[in-house]
Formats: sequence, C-alpha cells, structure tokens
Amino acid sequence: MSNKNILVIKVGGAFMQAEEAALALLTTIGELQKSYIVVLVHGGGAMVEDLLSALNLTSQKIDGLRVTPKEHMPFITGALAGTANKQLCGLAIKSGISPVGLSLLDGKMCNASVMREELGAVGAVEPGDPTLLKTLAATHMLPIISSIGADSEGNLLNVNADQAATVIAQLLDAQLLLLSDVPGVLDANKNLIGQLDAQQIDTLIAENVIRDGMIVKVQAALQAANSLGRSVTIASWKDAEKLLGLLQHQAIGSKISPLINTPSHKA
Repeated sequence: MSNKNILVIKVGGAFMQAEEAALALLTTIGELQKSYIVVLVHGGGAMVEDLLSALNLTSQKIDGLRVTPKEHMPFITGALAGTANKQLCGLAIKSGISPVGLSLLDGKMCNASVMREELGAVGAVEPGDPTLLKTLAATHMLPIISSIGADSEGNLLNVNADQAATVIAQLLDAQLLLLSDVPGVLDANKNLIGQLDAQQIDTLIAENVIRDGMIVKVQAALQAANSLGRSVTIASWKDAEKLLGLLQHQAIGSKISPLINTPSHKA
C-alpha cells in the first residue's frame, strides 16, 4: 500500500440529490487525494424512500434504522448499489476522478449478518478481507462503496451507511469522516459542539438533544473511535472547501473522542 494516510468519507442520501454540492465535495476529494488515499462510502435513504413511495411500499424506522422486509431488498439494492452508486460515479468522472463503484460484499470486504429479526433484512457488519481495497489503494482511483452487504449464504442485507463506513475504516485502519447536512453535533441551542466523549454523548441522548438518526451516527463514530484509537469527525458536506483544512490538521465539525484507555494509533 501507499504510505499516504487513508481517509474514509461517508455521505448520506440528501447529498446525492444536491448535485452542485456533490460536485464541490468530489472536487475537494480530488485535492485530498494528493495527500490521502480516499475511500467514499454512501447511503441513499432519500432515494430509497422515494422509490418505495412510488411503488406504494411503506417503510418505518426503529432507533434510526430502516426496517427492511426481505421483499423490499431488490428495490433497495437497486436504489443504493445501482442508481445512487452510479450517479456518484458519474459525478466523480465529471469532477476529473476515476471512480470504482462497489458494495460491501465485493471482494468480501465486509462480513454481514442479520442485526435483529425485528428489523428484517438489516445487516450488522464486521471487517472482512481488505485485499480489494488495498489493491485499489495502489492506484489513484476512488472506491465508491454502497451500503449493501451479504451474509455467508449470499442473502443481501441493507446496512446503515454510518456503520458501513465505520467498518471500512476499521478494515483499513483509516481516519473516518462522517458527513451529513448538518455541521456536526449541535447542543440544545443549535450551536456546534467541537468535541464529545462517551459520557457527554450519553447525557445528550438522555436529554433528547441527540436523537433519531444522529444517535446512530454518534454511536457509530464512537465505536470507530474506540476501535481505531483516534477521534472520528462528524461534519457537513455543504461547505466542502472547509474539508481542505484536514491538509493543515485544522479542526472541522465535531470530533468524537475514543475512550482514554483505548490503544492510540493516529490523531
């Protein structure tokens, strides 16, 4: 592998419906590739909801995770691994980047299993085989990974994209940047919180300040921070140029700190 640091960036579904912002971020990623090996992981919840609605299929969430009946998987797979992934690859090409569109099951990079029966075909994932991504890291291509996985029997599973990005970061011992349409974790007065630890997160969840999908996001970030021994950043894709601050080690968004007794790798 290259001796460059590795950066895993996760983007959500609303991002892919904002083409101008997507192009700005991908242009920024092109700049970051000069100093980092970059891997892009994406969700696509808005696209999934639009498709299910058009098909008159109902969908609900439990603890921020989409309940996925098995009969919905062909449509969800098509939306995430198909439309969303290829649209992002197309925008990457427009930005001057060479993309490789992938899913979590390609190269067995992640091992998935059913998370909880009540959620249906929703997968929990663990790091698998890094060979494919390490091979791509030797090139200047950008892996763009959708959050569709498969279990050992080949059954397709819908994986939360924050959790998918966490596992890819674990797989590659990478820095992790979770991007959404908010600047980071906000306090009760909607002000950005620059740094958070596990105790602060628990308190803010109990006070209903951190709620819904942000609970999944901060818990995924905390899991990654603990496993990697480094802070994980939650930030916004709306101001892509601010991400170039990473090149000067500037603080952006909200940093989720690992537990103190976690072995440290890189800051």
